[in-house]
Formats: sequence, C-alpha cells, structure tokens
Amino acid sequence: MRKLFIIGIGAGDPEYMTIQAIKALNQVDVIFVVDKGREKQALARLRTEVCERFIDEETYRVVPIADPERDRTASAYGAAVDDWRRRRAEAYEAAILAELADDERGAFLVWGDPAIYDSTLAIVEEVLARGAVTLEYEVIPGISSIQALAARHKVALNRVGEPIQITTGRRLKETRSEDVENVVVMLDADNAYRGVASEEIDIYWGAYVGTEDEILISGALPEVEVQIEQVRHEARQRIGWIMDTYLLRRRRR
Repeated sequence: MRKLFIIGIGAGDPEYMTIQAIKALNQVDVIFVVDKGREKQALARLRTEVCERFIDEETYRVVPIADPERDRTASAYGAAVDDWRRRRAEAYEAAILAELADDERGAFLVWGDPAIYDSTLAIVEEVLARGAVTLEYEVIPGISSIQALAARHKVALNRVGEPIQITTGRRLKETRSEDVENVVVMLDADNAYRGVASEEIDIYWGAYVGTEDEILISGALPEVEVQIEQVRHEARQRIGWIMDTYLLRRRRR
C-alpha cells in the first residue's frame, strides 16, 4: 500500500530538523513539493537544502505540484478557503495517482509543524475521502514558528496559572485589549496588533525566524508598533513575501 509521510521540517533553520524527521526522509521514494510561485522560491530552496543535507542516498524523485490560487478578495472567507482546499485536494490526488506506486513511500515537507495552522492534514484527509486513492500516512512533528519565536526572544510561552491563546490576525481584530493575556498571533496580514495597543501589553515579534533574514523586535506595544509596521513593510518589499509571528503579553502588575 502507498504510504505518505507528512514531515514537519521546522521554521526555517535546517538544524531544526528532528532525528525522527531525518529517519522518515530516508525512507522516501517521492517528495511532493507544492510550488507556490516565484515569490516563495526561497521556501522551495530550503526544502531542497534539507533533502540534500539529510538524505543519504539520492534515489528519491521530486514531484512539483502547482498550488491553486486562493481568492483573497472573497467576502465569504470560509467558502473561499473550502474551495481552495478542494482544488488543492484534486491536485494532490492527481499527483499521488500519477507518481506514487502502490509499494512506494511519498512525503510532503511542511514548514514548521503540520498540526499548527497548516492545511496539509485536512487536504490529505479530503483526498482519502474522495475514494480514488488508498494509502496510509504518518505525521512527523516539527519545530513550529511559535517555538522558534519564543526561543529566539528567550521567553517561555507559559506563565503560572495563565492560559495561552493561539489565534490569527483576523481573529485578533475581534479581541478587546483588556482580554489579551498571552496571545500568539499567526497569519496576520494587516498588522492587527494595532487594535489592542496598550501600555500594559508587550510584543515579541519575529519575521523569517530561523532563516538568514530573521528579524526580531520586542518591547511595549505602543512604543514599537510603528517600528514593526515599517520594518515589516520594508522586508516584504525587499524579499517579496513576509512570514511573521508574534506573542502579545500583558505585563504583570
């Protein structure tokens, strides 16, 4: 039977690769690489570097999959994401049927960790639900951008007796400043932290964490929010894309 490994390869530094991930890579016949266009070529190069560095024998094949465009202007966000995932599932299914034999093992290399704000698991489940492909799959966890961010800022995510919330920029816009205690924010396209700025809230922000382009800024949110916005804009202009994460934390009284 076909087998897939869904391998978390960490947040950017090849040395974030775990021993479990390296062992899985060395069992693979086919590596499926989702092509996200020219802007994200740096991510594709990092995947290539990981393979060249950690796979002992170059007997694997690399199969590109063109990533369908997502309608980011749609008013119905949920419906647009569902449509995008359906088209992704169709592309994954076609690639698996065409390129992965019944006795072979394939892999998707997932940035960060497959279980934290990544769609690969849901799409593979949709492929299986469609019924044309039969396979088993295994999930290999990776070091997420959240873990890497906390390590680079030298902070613990947990504080005694306090919860930790992981959310998106879209959801943060709906959050009141007084409700922020320890909030990790991902997928923020619109600098949503501006809506919760308070003298009592610190921010630990990082972009391209773990890569040679890494940028780190921290401090009282009202004091550094303009700096972050400027640096973020300049980085996007220079590199062509931005991938950032941040922790908002209410200062203890």
